[in-house]
Amino acid sequence: MVFRFDSMARATFSLLTSLLCVGGELIVLGLDYLGVVTVLMMTIEMAVMAVFMIMFMMNPAGLMPMTMMHNRRGAAVICALTFALLVAGILLAPWPRRRGRAPADPTLDLGNALMGPHMLTMTTLGMALFATIVSTVVLATRRGRYDRFGDELRAARPDDPVRGGVGR
Repeated sequence: MVFRFDSMARATFSLLTSLLCVGGELIVLGLDYLGVVTVLMMTIEMAVMAVFMIMFMMNPAGLMPMTMMHNRRGAAVICALTFALLVAGILLAPWPRRRGRAPADPTLDLGNALMGPHMLTMTTLGMALFATIVSTVVLATRRGRYDRFGDELRAARPDDPVRGGVGR
């Protein structure tokens, strides 16, 4: 559906839908951690991408007709050849036989295979990065959460820097 929409924003959310389905498939396969991480990462990534597209693109809302595809005939030929090559690879490849049993916790085994003894370090690093992002956002705002009604929340009217905001 990404290539069917006239709007870049709609195409972004269509891509998000497909990536959420991939995260759902990972959860159904029993890889809960990877599925949830995929869903969270893709949701944030696509939201940021949509915001930047709306800010910087000439036609983000799709008000003027546009196409996402150029050289349709060449693209169709390349897609057909790629599909045929992948199908041939699937059918002609010597697939290995399974040895041993499936692991009891595939997520833990995958984490150990990817990070080995550094798994605790990477988990700690992830939390430190998250705390850094949150603290950066908090420090970047000039006003606090309760500045509109004062420190004790007793002001009769909010002190908004721009008139006509919420509460007026």
